[in-house]
Amino acid sequence: MSTNNPPASQSLTIAQALELANAHWNAGQAAQAEQLCLRILQVAPLQADALNLLGMMMLAYGKLDMALDYISKASQSPDAPAAIHSNLAELYRQKGLLVNAEQAARRAVKQEPTFVAAWTNLGIILQEAGKFDASLECLNCVTSLQPDNAEAHNNLANTYKLLGDMNNAKHSYQRALALRPDYAVVHSNLAVLLNDLGQIDEAVASAKRAIDINPQLADAYLNLAQIELSRMRYAEAQHWVNSIFRFSPQHVGALTAQAQLMVASQRYQEAVTSTRQALTIAPNSANTHKTLGSALHALGQHAEAEQAYLRAAELPGTVAEEALVARATLLLEIGDKDAATAAFEQALARFPGSHRVIAARCDSKLYREGDPDIAVMEAALAGEPRAPIHEQMMLHFSLGKAYLDITDSDRAFAHLHRGNAFKRASFSYDAAQTSTWMRDIAATLTPALLDRFKGAGEDSKRPIFIIGMPRSGTTLIEQILASHPDVYGAGELQALGQAVMRAGSFPYELANWSNNDLAQIAGDYLGQINRLAPDALRVIDKLPGNFLYAGLIPLLLPDARIIHCRRDPVDTCLSCYSKNFAGEQLFAYQLDELGQFYRDYQMLMAQLRQILPSDQFIEVDYEAVVDDLEGQARRLIDFIDLPWNDACLTFHETRRMIRTASVAQVRQPIYTSSKGRWHQHATHLAPLLAELGMEQA
Repeated sequence: MSTNNPPASQSLTIAQALELANAHWNAGQAAQAEQLCLRILQVAPLQADALNLLGMMMLAYGKLDMALDYISKASQSPDAPAAIHSNLAELYRQKGLLVNAEQAARRAVKQEPTFVAAWTNLGIILQEAGKFDASLECLNCVTSLQPDNAEAHNNLANTYKLLGDMNNAKHSYQRALALRPDYAVVHSNLAVLLNDLGQIDEAVASAKRAIDINPQLADAYLNLAQIELSRMRYAEAQHWVNSIFRFSPQHVGALTAQAQLMVASQRYQEAVTSTRQALTIAPNSANTHKTLGSALHALGQHAEAEQAYLRAAELPGTVAEEALVARATLLLEIGDKDAATAAFEQALARFPGSHRVIAARCDSKLYREGDPDIAVMEAALAGEPRAPIHEQMMLHFSLGKAYLDITDSDRAFAHLHRGNAFKRASFSYDAAQTSTWMRDIAATLTPALLDRFKGAGEDSKRPIFIIGMPRSGTTLIEQILASHPDVYGAGELQALGQAVMRAGSFPYELANWSNNDLAQIAGDYLGQINRLAPDALRVIDKLPGNFLYAGLIPLLLPDARIIHCRRDPVDTCLSCYSKNFAGEQLFAYQLDELGQFYRDYQMLMAQLRQILPSDQFIEVDYEAVVDDLEGQARRLIDFIDLPWNDACLTFHETRRMIRTASVAQVRQPIYTSSKGRWHQHATHLAPLLAELGMEQA
């Protein structure tokens, strides 16, 4: 090879060799292209174009480190063109080295101010670094240079969305689709935006349109899965995840989405396995680390969960804020309030003025008049552009709590009504169907049925069921009992309901079950709780909704204990209405439906009270515990057949994970301020009071 013009058949100049190498590469003849580039580097080791082409080949082969090495060397040439710096920026971005990526991209645009690809790279890099305003400036530059570039409008829309400017984001997506109607990625991105705007049916249609155009666009399936997950339609969400696995069995996003579904259904160990599998493929996936943190968090592996959240927060992507909030919440749940407060402050230092962080810490504090957090949240709701629907909902619930704290009833309920309306619109719930089901349960569970199956289950004194309405004191009772050294508080388990559902339709198939069927359900349930705490003498399952299955418990586990928590009906319902529950309390977001559910619950418990064995069933009133903590605590410890322990009286000092809406309350000594508090808010509770057959006070 020569730098001079050679005889035609004997040698090539570097320029000719580069031209031929590019021709081979473009023709799919990779080996020939690579050999020519390597021959050029033997003559000119720092030849930038040859190094760049080799780098792009290595990238195509999936050899990111080798690609970065070649193109980094190419960029060191004094005459390296802007395209090389732009390529280097993209490689740094893929490695998660966003500072280096930004520097390289800025060199590219400085060298060639009209280079669209470089401006695009810089805009996306800044977007991933959380520098959304700077990203917007870059991507607006791209659309001004190429106003008919559909990809540019899509990238611009993505940044507008991250800035919370939904109107401009929607306009930019629509502009991209006007330029290119079959742009599947934009239909998929628009689906996310429409979901955030609360236009769920339109969001689903947009994602399905993306799939029609490109049946292997994994992001569209993932977006559909997230939409269905957000409205608690888990079977539909799993369908879309499975659709990805059919053409991409190791897809990281699908493995992560599957893990999120596993967390939602309390299959936490399986979720850990799924996320760890994903991380072997993509170790720098921030969303996967965050999901791993959620699973470990639920398993009570606090230190590992915190590390996963911190790892997610330091990686590129858009989940850092969520991961930092999750870490602060974890610290709050394990009782380290000082560390939790510091963690929320650290999140605010990273994301100054974040209304998401400020709203998320509402349960960690008692608001006073003039609290600056209230002004921030009000401004977030009043300002433009409007926040996504799910953020507006969170802000309304947090402000409702804040105004309840400062006894401003009118403002509290203005926000609670809005927050509950947003939540209620996000899922389907048939109150009449639920009522019918509960009445069918009551009609099925008769003394004759209990006699027929007597002695059918499994003997074990370990399970303690705490049942009742949510917000009726179940967490308080669990915390008192779990302060005993021989008792493990497992929290709100779905294990009983899942075991029953695996056996058949309850209560409709119950009459056809055999003793063996009941023994199998009992064994299934015991297997799940035994894995949680193999050494504890007693294990508490405090899922309040297990009252639906309470009539089965003596048949399944004749030595188990059932504690029914009761509280003033209106105080209970008001407390439910003021909470944006993490779990499926579908009845709680509309006052009349809440009242109807409470009446049906009372009806079912009245039936169960007549048939549950007195040695297995006890009732405790929240107000009685508040008035006589020691007397009620001793009664409960005696009921579960354990010796007394004074730690049960200092339950607020017990360090254990508490993952319910009552986390802040049970970290305090007994207080009486929640007794009868509904009276001061009665004018806002008319539909509830009407359902409960009560008049306003």
